[in-house]
Amino acid sequence: MSLNVDAVNSTSNTQKNNAALKNSAAGEYLTFLLGSEEYGLEILKVQEIRGYDAVTQIANTPDFIKGVVNLRGKIVPIVDMRIKFNLGKVEYDEFTVVIILSLNQRVIGIVVDGVSDVMALKDEQIRDVPSLVTSIDTKYIVGLATVEEKMLILVDIEQLMSSGDMELIDGVAVH
Repeated sequence: MSLNVDAVNSTSNTQKNNAALKNSAAGEYLTFLLGSEEYGLEILKVQEIRGYDAVTQIANTPDFIKGVVNLRGKIVPIVDMRIKFNLGKVEYDEFTVVIILSLNQRVIGIVVDGVSDVMALKDEQIRDVPSLVTSIDTKYIVGLATVEEKMLILVDIEQLMSSGDMELIDGVAVH
């Protein structure tokens, strides 16, 4: 019995290419500001964008969970991304917004410094996070995108919001 190595390699390469296409980060991203950095998250996860209003605080929750709001009869936990990412002093102003996300049939709000734009990104604009970046947890980062002179940090918001420390949100939210 003979084995056609070229056919095996061709099949293997096709499978790798198909896997790469499935894992493609290309798509439309809502860009937002946290401090001096610009971040992006998949636009399909965004339900709405609202101005920052007062929240009802819940006792014994981590600092980054600001509390909850009533959004058309649904109790929605609000997470301050500046606190979550340890970005220093938090100040709320007229540009502070809450991005309401729909993630795995859960609704969560994230507080950001401002919303910038919706951008369509192609694969060639997106790079992997350099392995030298060890001071931040990169498992929630899809990649780094360059648009003109700007660098965007693309966040896997679903993975971030379903991480271990965020499981506390399930105790706060009423489904």
